[in-house]
Amino acid sequence: MKVYTVSQVNRYIKKVIENDFFLSELYIEAEISNFKVHSSGHIYFTLKDSGASINAVMFKSNAEKLKFVPENGIKVIANGYISLYEKTGQYQIYVSSLEVAGVGGLYLAFEQLKARLEKAGVFDQKHKKAIPNMPKTVAVITSPTGAAIRDIINVAGRRNPNVELVVVPTLVQGENAGSDIVKAIDKVNRWGKADVIILGRGGGSIEDLWAFNEEIVARAIFKSEIPIISAVGHETDFTIADFIADLRAPTPSAAAEIAVPEGNSINQKVISYYDKINKSMVGKINEYNSRFKVAQNSYGFRGFYDLIRDNQIYINKLSDRLYSRLNHNVVENKLRLKNCIDNIENKSPLNLLKKGYLIVCDENEKVIKSKNDVKVGDKVSVKADDGSFRAEVIEVD
Repeated sequence: MKVYTVSQVNRYIKKVIENDFFLSELYIEAEISNFKVHSSGHIYFTLKDSGASINAVMFKSNAEKLKFVPENGIKVIANGYISLYEKTGQYQIYVSSLEVAGVGGLYLAFEQLKARLEKAGVFDQKHKKAIPNMPKTVAVITSPTGAAIRDIINVAGRRNPNVELVVVPTLVQGENAGSDIVKAIDKVNRWGKADVIILGRGGGSIEDLWAFNEEIVARAIFKSEIPIISAVGHETDFTIADFIADLRAPTPSAAAEIAVPEGNSINQKVISYYDKINKSMVGKINEYNSRFKVAQNSYGFRGFYDLIRDNQIYINKLSDRLYSRLNHNVVENKLRLKNCIDNIENKSPLNLLKKGYLIVCDENEKVIKSKNDVKVGDKVSVKADDGSFRAEVIEVD
């Protein structure tokens, strides 16, 4: 008798199950219950119907590709294979993909993301940036080969060829389209020379437009510093990008009409503004001229002018009187000065010399006023009107 371990039995059963063709690839329609997300990113749940249930696991790599968030009670179609978990001996389905049964997974994913973003408030009007009226450069993020870019170029060129269009090529459909759009938005923002962005593509099914329903694209649009006009699909097509963009255009052509101002209308506006400014200036000048004339002819203005003129006459009279007074004082003082000079000259001892008198000084040039100031033998200096001479005292009386 051969004895087996539990591990050996479970391993054998696992091989049997995995080698079964039917169990290696099957689809199960059931309701989700006991849904749980592990910290590793794997998700665990139970698939059940009215009569039975089976455990299910979906690894992180597959769970990240889900376009909707699984919830308890949702009826789904699970695709995967059956295998045995050796440690517990329980068999379970390893799910590779999930789709919503009936409603459609994409529609459910759209509604779930829309509700989540709406609750976060990112759709609020207060977050919308204004679209510039006079852009110099418009960045167009779209497929370079689609009909959308041709429509945008045609409309923009017809409306105003002076506005520069910069095409940023990107994928607009397929598995990598979402991340490609995010990179394009980031690239335009880092470039920083665009005044507005047109993000769009032509129409299509919800699957074709799905890149514009991805959360990473919604977050990139919300984060953009440059205002974005969403122009995805036709007028009846709505995407998450339409709700979160600063403005939604029903078509790419309409987006070009919104972003690019019409040249002739700009010229007419400039002419109109010029006429209004000119008329306003002429009106103001005429108004102020009239007010000035009224003020000029008013009693207060004329009285003020007369007061200035009278004060000017009074100041002139005061000036004349002051000048006359100063001139009289100068003449009077000149005469007084002359009299003083004449009086000084008349009393000057030098004038006595002209009459024959002499001035005798000792050797120190001190005037001799008494006989006691000299003695016999002293040398003296004698000054006459026409000169001087030296002498000696030979006798004192």
